[in-house]
Amino acid sequence: MIYITPAITIDERDIQLEFIRASGPGGQNVNKVASAVQLRFDVNNADLPNDARERLVKLAGKRLTEDGTLIIQARRFREQERNRQDALDRLVALIRKAAEKPKPRRKTKPSAASKERRLESKHRRSETKRRRRSVPRSDE
Repeated sequence: MIYITPAITIDERDIQLEFIRASGPGGQNVNKVASAVQLRFDVNNADLPNDARERLVKLAGKRLTEDGTLIIQARRFREQERNRQDALDRLVALIRKAAEKPKPRRKTKPSAASKERRLESKHRRSETKRRRRSVPRSDE
């Protein structure tokens, strides 16, 4: 079991890891060793609260397939084990972020003083621009 929050855990059997060849540092070793990790996590069948699942779908963006599978690719390191841990850490961080309830927005009104300051700055700006205009000459 992987502990995300005190209330949320995910079973390791719900996560599929596939090791693939990675591009990047490693020289000729890159062509021989499958050090990159592709993590797959089925969001639709996961044991997550509904509101957290909805936020996870939004946060995942392009990493989510049409059938609801979250795909995380980790190829930052040359070692397979470090990439595996990196992918798991990124999954946990994403689920933790989705588990946080967003702070409700409170509507506020600008104060009378702030409205006055805004209008005064607009007035000063318009005066500055008005003074830059060319003065029409009267031909007498």
